[in-house]
Amino acid sequence: MRIGTLIAETDKPFFSLEFFPPSDEAQRAAFFNTVERLRALSPLFVSVTYGAGGSRRRNTLAIAGELAARGLVCMPHLTCVGAEFGDVGHFLRELRAVGVDNVLALRGDQPAGQNCLPEGDFKYAGDLVSFIRSRDPDMGIGVAAYPAPHPESRTFAEDRGYTARKILAGADFVITQLFFDVREYENLVSGLRAQGVAAPIVPGILPIQSFDSLRRVLALCGANIPGKLYLSLEEAGQKGGEEALREAGLNFAARQIRDLLDMGAPGIHLYTLNKSDMCLRIAAETKAGMGRP
Repeated sequence: MRIGTLIAETDKPFFSLEFFPPSDEAQRAAFFNTVERLRALSPLFVSVTYGAGGSRRRNTLAIAGELAARGLVCMPHLTCVGAEFGDVGHFLRELRAVGVDNVLALRGDQPAGQNCLPEGDFKYAGDLVSFIRSRDPDMGIGVAAYPAPHPESRTFAEDRGYTARKILAGADFVITQLFFDVREYENLVSGLRAQGVAAPIVPGILPIQSFDSLRRVLALCGANIPGKLYLSLEEAGQKGGEEALREAGLNFAARQIRDLLDMGAPGIHLYTLNKSDMCLRIAAETKAGMGRP
């Protein structure tokens, strides 16, 4: 089932979940225990990350296949930076063989230690979307969007234009990069709608766990954090340590979710960090808003 169709047919707000593949076999039992615990959220779909330049492709394939075998609608990430047509086509065939019918089409970041993107058959994520749609018309395709512009985009208008072109190339829906100001999501939606994009736009939420993790995330994706939020987290950490900071981060994420649903967001994509307790807490805090019994 294509995820875009599932979203269109869902009459209540939903959760979807992002996982990253365990790095070795010894971690798989704990990983799937987390997955099973998070079934309590009745996720509409789950996604699985994919290393820069496809460095974890085999791991992503194995995890995606197992999630599909467990009855979850799975959407692995697929990056195209440095990739060749033949390799991507082969990976798509492998996904279909293990029961996976959706991908999140991404350009991807440059590999660690390199100062430029490697050469390949694809330049942008839109090229990947066009390739998948022409090669495999029935494949479900999601794409990413930045509520604040991508670090390489010069303006909001340029960034919105790139996102719109990915949809027009054949993508079914959009998942946003993380953000901490709901007005950025509102502006993203209105900007894309003004360009004729009718596809669902699902906000991605990552609860703040520590200042170290926050700094890493901000450095990687170029997201902004409102000064008032930063100061409130700093105060919580100073008064109650890491546990108080995590609690403040969870409470803020819950408020974000409630505000986003009030704005009409179709659902919430949770960046789980492979942590079930955090996600279950957020679900409990926002249960009424998610339309669950």
